[in-house]
Amino acid sequence: MKTRALPAIVFCALTVMAFGQQAPQLAPPQPGYSFPERQTLTYAVDWRVFPAGVATIHFQAAGDREQISATAETIGAINLLFHVSDRFQSTFDRVRGCSYQFDKQTVEGRRQVNATLRLDYGQSKAYLDQKNLVSGQDKNVESPIHSCLTDLLSGIFYAASQPLVLGHDFVLPLFDAQHTIPVTMKVEAREEIKTPLGTYKTLRVQPTADAGVVKNRGDIWIWYSDDQRHLPVQMRARLFWGTITFRLSGNDNNR
Repeated sequence: MKTRALPAIVFCALTVMAFGQQAPQLAPPQPGYSFPERQTLTYAVDWRVFPAGVATIHFQAAGDREQISATAETIGAINLLFHVSDRFQSTFDRVRGCSYQFDKQTVEGRRQVNATLRLDYGQSKAYLDQKNLVSGQDKNVESPIHSCLTDLLSGIFYAASQPLVLGHDFVLPLFDAQHTIPVTMKVEAREEIKTPLGTYKTLRVQPTADAGVVKNRGDIWIWYSDDQRHLPVQMRARLFWGTITFRLSGNDNNR
């Protein structure tokens, strides 16, 4: 089993490579929507039927911007087979939805990499600075951008800020791997989902694209609560080596 992808699926659920398409415009969050301010969401992670990890996501206001901090840790037998300890941070404009910075510190087996992505809309440039802590190699890449974009982490919650209407698809521009990637979010069905925190009425949403890593390896779904909050209460990736499921197990309000 390719355990390296285990906890990072929740943050990479939108990583789909769809080149050759015209990038859509990032619509602002719908009026009246509020991000889960000062809240910490905790997810129990299962691989097939086995407990595999724990993921947390914390929100904090920073002026007119929102900061998301996330962690992903393997547990139990999976941790003995392949230790993972990842950290992610994203900063975005809560009014417009535009991402400004995405940081990640990954420890996955012997692999240790730190990376910072900065989106400078004034200069129409994206800057990636990456360091491999094992080999000592640095990577610095500059890429053009042409509009407001979201990133891998904030994109999950940006989608929650949009009207989720059954049968209605919408497209968001995601910046990943130094490319702007149009991702179609398909609102497929209403379902009742049981989690360790309780039972929720939800809307099942599937991110899709015409080509890429996710399309070639399997399917991903996000279940958002069918209310004004649109909390992601469950996320699932069905890959050729097994199914990874994230279920909401805690929601601490630190107001």
